[in-house]
Amino acid sequence: MKYLRFTEIIYPVVAVISLIEAIRSWSVDRNRAYLLLFFAAVSVGMFFLRRYYRRKFDQRRNGGR
Repeated sequence: MKYLRFTEIIYPVVAVISLIEAIRSWSVDRNRAYLLLFFAAVSVGMFFLRRYYRRKFDQRRNGGR
């Protein structure tokens, strides 16, 4: 189950890197910047989705509701 927590942490890292790259490439290539902003938004969404399901599985494993 530790790998689930590790993969959960990867998504915010990807979001931050995507945001930084989007800011850096905003004046050079606007289409690339939009794509990187999309990746950042998807990464944030995946972070919350993975966290929700990890907590749900932990609850089920511990026998609580």
